[in-house]
Amino acid sequence: MDLFEHVTNRRRFLSTVAYATTAVSATNLFAEELTRTPRQTPGPFFPDRLPLDTDNDLLIINDSIKPSVGQVTHLSGKILTENGSPLRNALVEVWQVDNEGSYLHSRGANPQNGNKRDANFQGYGKFLTSSTGEYYFRTIKPVSYPGRTPHIHYKVSAPGEPDFVTQCYIKGHPQNARDGVLQRSVRDPKGQAALMADFQPLPNSRTNELTAKFNVVLGVTPRDAK
Repeated sequence: MDLFEHVTNRRRFLSTVAYATTAVSATNLFAEELTRTPRQTPGPFFPDRLPLDTDNDLLIINDSIKPSVGQVTHLSGKILTENGSPLRNALVEVWQVDNEGSYLHSRGANPQNGNKRDANFQGYGKFLTSSTGEYYFRTIKPVSYPGRTPHIHYKVSAPGEPDFVTQCYIKGHPQNARDGVLQRSVRDPKGQAALMADFQPLPNSRTNELTAKFNVVLGVTPRDAK
């Protein structure tokens, strides 16, 4: 397979999975009472220099054929207002540590793992929501690092509104109960539940890939809400 075919197939695959993962989750969305997503700290390790590639596939940098290390996760969801209206054209940015527990930041290496970094992990990505408020990323299941339970940082920039920053956690992870950022900033159980995503096996995956859904509910009604 030549490089052009590899890149074309990869993009076609990502588009297919993005549609499948968001379509399956949409059925019961508006039957639920929407809980506003709590704000969380952006942390000190937002990339101080963005990667050359900032698309929604964090596993492959540009057109490289060597992927990053970690459990592949198809992360999707919707950006919504409190009344359930989807937000279109909202910029969703995510950043997280690689499989070594290191951020894409000049001071973000994990000393516990010998300051190792996965040079093939993008570490940051962005996506503009569709007309139904949907977004999609291909990334790895987050891992812990000293002092923190596994998490993925989110920043949502909706037209005409202040930026919103939060974090997505793994539902049921044992370190959640000991995480200072989570426990100190969100004491309400319902609020904590709104920060959790269930990482489940992707049906028919031969490589143990995962799928996770994380909806961000904003407590405002931006002008660009549908």
